Amino acid sequence: MEITSEEIIQQIQSAKKGKQGAFKFLLDFYWNDVYGFQLKRVRNEHEAEDITIETFAKAFDKIDTFDENYTFSTWLITISKNIQIDKSRKKNASINSQTTDTFNDHAHKIVDHSPTPEDNLIREQNLAELLRYIKLLKPHYQDVINLRYFQEMSYNEISETLEEPLNNVKVRLLRARKLLAEIITLKQ
Repeated sequence: MEITSEEIIQQIQSAKKGKQGAFKFLLDFYWNDVYGFQLKRVRNEHEAEDITIETFAKAFDKIDTFDENYTFSTWLITISKNIQIDKSRKKNASINSQTTDTFNDHAHKIVDHSPTPEDNLIREQNLAELLRYIKLLKPHYQDVINLRYFQEMSYNEISETLEEPLNNVKVRLLRARKLLAEIITLKQ
């Protein structure tokens, strides 16, 4: 099914109003574009995935600044490119100190409630079967799923435990739930 530019603009407007489904739609729709772009640049899956997660976290936090006269994918790629350049500069300068993410200090728009269809699908699984599916995910996705569903931590607690910015945790959990739901659907 072809998605029109009008539908994308509607989703962006919904995201600006803080609608969870719109964030999920934008993440799902643009993930491969941003991830593919980064994979070509850094040639490392884990690093490309981390930069992609940071990109969406920053974009979702700054979504109010997006000008709808421009293309959303170009805006995302620009954010992604800037994050990657910053990381390369820091790596090349051998600065190993932890950086602070200024966008982490702002109000966060991805809401921490109302179960998604992925949440419901995950909860309906037999525990042993679910654990087998979780083991098919990459370790950093396994971590957030474990902390969220088995240790029942809030996003803030996960952020503190993993020592990662809150928005990165939210985006990683969105992605992990989507991947886990896809695995469950394929295995049924």
